[in-house]
Amino acid sequence: MADYAADLRYEHLPPAAVHEVKRRLIDSLGCALGAWNEQPCVIARSVASTLSADNGATLWGTRHRAPLDWTAFANGCMVRYFDYNDTYLSREPAHPSDNIPAAFAVAEAAGADGRELIAAIVIAYEVQCRLCDAASLRAIGWDHVTYGTFSTALAASRLLHLTREEMCHAMGIAGVSSAALRQTRVGELSHWKGCASANAARHGVYAAMLARAGMTGPAPIFEGEKGFEKLVSGPLDVQGPFSARGATPADGCMICQTSIKCWPAEYHSQSAIEAALKLRQDLGGDASLIESVLVESHDAAVDIIGSEPEKWRPKNRETADHSLPYIVVAALVDGEITQRQFAPQRFEEPALVEFVQRVKITRNRELSAMYPRAVGNIVSLTLRDGTVLSHRVDYPLGHARNVMSDAAVEAKFQGLAVDRLGESRSRDVIEWCWKLDDKPDLTELCRLMQE
Repeated sequence: MADYAADLRYEHLPPAAVHEVKRRLIDSLGCALGAWNEQPCVIARSVASTLSADNGATLWGTRHRAPLDWTAFANGCMVRYFDYNDTYLSREPAHPSDNIPAAFAVAEAAGADGRELIAAIVIAYEVQCRLCDAASLRAIGWDHVTYGTFSTALAASRLLHLTREEMCHAMGIAGVSSAALRQTRVGELSHWKGCASANAARHGVYAAMLARAGMTGPAPIFEGEKGFEKLVSGPLDVQGPFSARGATPADGCMICQTSIKCWPAEYHSQSAIEAALKLRQDLGGDASLIESVLVESHDAAVDIIGSEPEKWRPKNRETADHSLPYIVVAALVDGEITQRQFAPQRFEEPALVEFVQRVKITRNRELSAMYPRAVGNIVSLTLRDGTVLSHRVDYPLGHARNVMSDAAVEAKFQGLAVDRLGESRSRDVIEWCWKLDDKPDLTELCRLMQE
């Protein structure tokens, strides 16, 4: 992995991967700016603002420069909080754009140009996604953000120009302290649900900084007697470019296999939202005609967002956007899934809560067999007159097999960022990102996002 991270060059990357990095940067910045005022984001930024560093990085939306690891955390919380950033599904799911705020912070402080940042982001996606392919963590009680510590450590190491040996030490330091408990995503969820990935990224950046200063890390971190495979993941058969130094992966860069979200909700609900909106249209928008709802889904969706009793009575935003029954009902009644559906006054509305109790979630063997290649949901409505309407979606818009257009990515950014930046500056940010590979440094983008 260290050999790969050290040797990969921007010139090795296929144009499609470079383009996807730009799309993911636009998408991530939109998610961050949209979540600017959310309580956990304010808390993270407030704590980070108490720390200053001359050679640190900018807290997005401000002029304050904080230490790299704290900047990675605060900006990372904003990108992730709405659960609206990109997704990769495999044995373990992930939101690999969680790596972008950390990579950006280190690149800014290091004076890296746009091409160096692009290469570092591709490295992070390769490492995290291929670890997700190798073994499931949630199945044995660990959280998916655990893999992100390794990917962020390598991306930061690359941007800080660490040697291969130093990169290995960074991986060891990051890995030995990386294991995060899955309790983060069980039952009634908390603020930490949107912050855990940012914390993993903070550990990765911190590990790279220590390794750069000469600190050694435990090894072998994966195969050791008390290492990651023995105590956390089980055997890891990591496929990819790591045995062919400097080579572009034969199966294509992993960033091209990730999916962008259309709606600010847990990814396994995306196809259910699309199906529900289609059925609502068939009903002429009149959800009062519905007697009950059946959602047939794959095992991962049922386990994560459709099985616990808390998902039928969400008490906070974090639980609501991870509640398949609530999300489907909100789409049927409101005809949209936006930030409005996750405000307390909406998910606590008595009529809506009552409707949610009429939703049943079941496992579908065919959909489960197709996962993670497809993320299907079948939504069926039984109307008060006995009529049954049903719609199935396997690849929601934004999925790697149903790609969202550049114009739609821009529109998503505008919808999230305009309230904070205004129309003109929002457009300027988009244009800057499309020209990332021509930028000598990242200072102008930080300035465009300042208050």
